[in-house]
Order: sequence, then structure tokens, then C-alpha cells
Amino acid sequence: MGISPVKLAVSSAALFLSTAEAFWRLPCQARSGVGRLDPLVDPGKPADHVHVIHGGNNFGFDTSYDDLMKSEGTSCEVTQDKSAYWTPALYFQHANGSTEMVEEHGGMLAYYLLYGDNIKAFPAGFRMLAGDTLQRNFTLPVPDPPKSNWKGVDLTQKSLAQKALGFNCLDYSKDPEPSLYRHFLPDKSYLDANCKDGLRLELMFPSCWNGKDLDSSDHKSHMAYPDLVMTGDCPQGYETRLVSLFYETIWSTEAFAGIDGQFLLSNGDPTGYGYHGDFIAGWEPDFLQSAVKQCTNPSGEVSDCPLFNLQDETKAAQYTFSTPQELSSENPFFGENGIPGNVPIQSGPAYATHGTMAPTASASSSSASATSASASSSSQVVPTQSYAAGSSGVVYGATSSAQGIEYMAQASPSSGSTTSAVDTSVTAAAVPSSSGDQMQTTLITKGNTAYEVFIASETVTVTASDATVTATASTAVVTETDGASSRRRRHLHNHQHPHNAF
Repeated sequence: MGISPVKLAVSSAALFLSTAEAFWRLPCQARSGVGRLDPLVDPGKPADHVHVIHGGNNFGFDTSYDDLMKSEGTSCEVTQDKSAYWTPALYFQHANGSTEMVEEHGGMLAYYLLYGDNIKAFPAGFRMLAGDTLQRNFTLPVPDPPKSNWKGVDLTQKSLAQKALGFNCLDYSKDPEPSLYRHFLPDKSYLDANCKDGLRLELMFPSCWNGKDLDSSDHKSHMAYPDLVMTGDCPQGYETRLVSLFYETIWSTEAFAGIDGQFLLSNGDPTGYGYHGDFIAGWEPDFLQSAVKQCTNPSGEVSDCPLFNLQDETKAAQYTFSTPQELSSENPFFGENGIPGNVPIQSGPAYATHGTMAPTASASSSSASATSASASSSSQVVPTQSYAAGSSGVVYGATSSAQGIEYMAQASPSSGSTTSAVDTSVTAAAVPSSSGDQMQTTLITKGNTAYEVFIASETVTVTASDATVTATASTAVVTETDGASSRRRRHLHNHQHPHNAF
């Protein structure tokens, strides 16, 4: 069953702007390498799955701060930064079970966000991990309730970490989605229909430090998220505020439009809930502390900070690491019978397990493996961008778009409507209903200024062909300066795309 397109009549909205904290975006257009390496989680041996790696080129199975500082160079633009940044690769699995890595468009951007007071540089030897590679479900309301309503389970570190993932659908002919708007990988049919410029994967790292440990056994426990993920207050025991780190990578999913198959992370995750990232600091701490104090131009461009020495992409691309002998026969870009490394595809909702599956021996068994993987994937209900159940077609959200930014109008069927079976974990959350309630805040950049946007909401009733829904809708009107819109809608290799997180 489906319902006709819904048109929302928005009765009112309020917009207030204020200057937000400073930041810089560090381009890492080139990669230092690709392969099954992870010196944090799997030191001294091949990792469980493939990563795309950026930064200092003295990188391998065992990599320390001292190793990175001895790098000949970095694949990133700022030469003083020898840090290592890595995340799982994104693959496309064809109907016959084979996989190929999706093109990473423009490399990685690492945002250094200066949120909070008395911000400290990463100390020498600092390392951390964000995300959970084995996570395969999301038990919180979808979409996120307004941050002003977060309480209880919303504020646990587990919940904040899950909300620190973002999968941003890119279509530069439309207004951009907010960062960290969606915490799962949209299904392929949605990507084909709506994301003509690809998919941007986003990851926010925790920024509250216990002030003493450079690492921990799980590479997480020495850090905590502030209570609004990006901003907010640090919990007790984690009062030291470090630079806030945010990764984003764009993947050219549009290249596979119309081709039968599915997208998978290299850890065997078709849901996106297991997205994660690793970081080993490679800055000289005093230099980074000076950058925290001086690199505050609201443009966010590294070229606007006089401390940084910059190199172009051609130079950065020269700094790659040597592939370990144990991985020399592997091709991380293609898998004949599945994901490179024989990683099992686990769609959940149960917590995934570590390990590999036995390689398939023939094309026929490869095809059977692909069929099994597809069936396993579809058995887990993953909401689409419109927050419908994965394949039931019941719309649980509609979009209201004005001159500015597009936001989700949260909706749920009235008691009298008929729906298909829907996983309760993806049912829309309750929303404010009184006039003028604050529904959402987000941070955006316009020109050379960053703004915080506060959106007020009204409850409206809309009627479709076979269902009546009540929704809280909102809009925000932001006027672009001449030429800014076209500049920010081009898909540039240095990621100067529409970005409304900061």
C-alpha cells in the first residue's frame, strides 16, 4: 500500500541567527593507502576489514605517534599534520555476489571544530575510535527528537554515539540536508531516485576527555560525547575539552544507479549502523594549540590560517605507505565472491560477530552467496530517508522546503488509517504540538560566517488519498548572497559543497 504525495501547508516559522564557534576544514584529497590495516583494533596483523586511510605515510600494522611524526609527508593539505585518519570503505555488491569499491570522491575532509571553552590540543600519543563496527540496529526514535527534548536514554553515551553517524543524500540542485540528519545507510532504491550527486558519510568524534589517558582498552572509554553530540556539556569526569573532530567522505553511489545490487560497508554492514572511524594524532601539540588560538577565520579555509604550510593534491598524493607483505596479494578494490577479506554480511538487528567466511569456490556458489546476502539484508527493516519501513512503503515523514534548508516534517498515521507492518524501532517519535515550540537547531555556514539556526514549529494536518496524518512542520528561510548558491552547489574535489553542519 502507498499513499499519494503529501503537501504540507506550514503556518509559521521563526528563524534566529547567531555566530557560531570557529573551525577549520582540513582537506585530505589524496589517500595514503587502502587495505586491511587497523593499528588500533588489530595491531600487528591484517585487520578484519578494509579501510581507506589518509594522513601521515609512515603507517602500518603497528603505528604509534612517534611513527607518524617520522612520516616523510602526509596525504592531507596541511604539511604540519601527520595524523592518521581512517574509516571503512564503501562497496557495491553486484547481483552475482562480486563487489567493487565505490569511488571516494575528493578524499576526506577532517573538520577541526572549536566548540566549548578552554579547548586543548590533542596531546602527543593521543588515539581514539568513534562508532561501533558490530552495531546493526538503532533503538531510538526516528527521526531524532528535537534536542531540546532529549532526556533519559537520549543522553546516554551509547545513544549519543549512535547519533554521531550521518549519511547525507547529495543532490546539489536541491537544498542540502543537515549533517548527522540520518544515522543509517539509505537503501539503493532511495539513493538511485534521490541522491544524484552521491552519498556523504559523516562521523563526529567525542570531544570530552578524562584529562589523563592517551588511549583506553576499547579506544573509547577515555573520551565521552557532550550531551548534544557536537556541542553541549561534558559529563562528570570528562571535563577537559579537546578539539572536536568530524570526518566526512563523499562516495559516488550515483555511478551505480539502475544496476542491480546493494551497497555495503567493508565490515559487512548493509545498514550503516556499524560505521566507525579511527584517529591517531600526528600534530606537534604546541603547534596545534597555537592553531586552536589563531586559526579562527570564519571561512574555515586552511588557506586563511597563516600558521599552516599547504601542499597541492599532486604533492600530497606522493605520500603513500608501503603495503605490508601479508597483504601484497590482496586486491582491496574488488572482490570476486564477496567483500575483500571474506567478511560476512550481517544485517542484524542482532549485534554482529567478528570473523571471516570461507571463500566461495565457483560462480554458482558466488551467486548463491549474493542471494543469501540480499535476503539477509532485506530481513532487517532499515528506514529510508522519508522514514518509511525498508520495503513496506508507508510514509512516516514528509518534507517541507522553503527558500532555505530542507527539514523533516515528522508524521505518524492517525488511529484510523491502515498501514503495513512496521518495525516499532523506526516509528516516528512524538513531537511538540503547541504553537511556537522549538523543534530543531542546526549550524550552517553562509559565505564566510557560521550561524546557529533555531526553528520554531506549528502543528498542521494534511490529507492524502487514503490516510490523514498530523505533523509538526518547520521551515527556515536563509537568503544566499549573489553567486554563493551556485558555488556551494558544485561538487568540487575539495568538498566545498553545501554543508550546513557548522
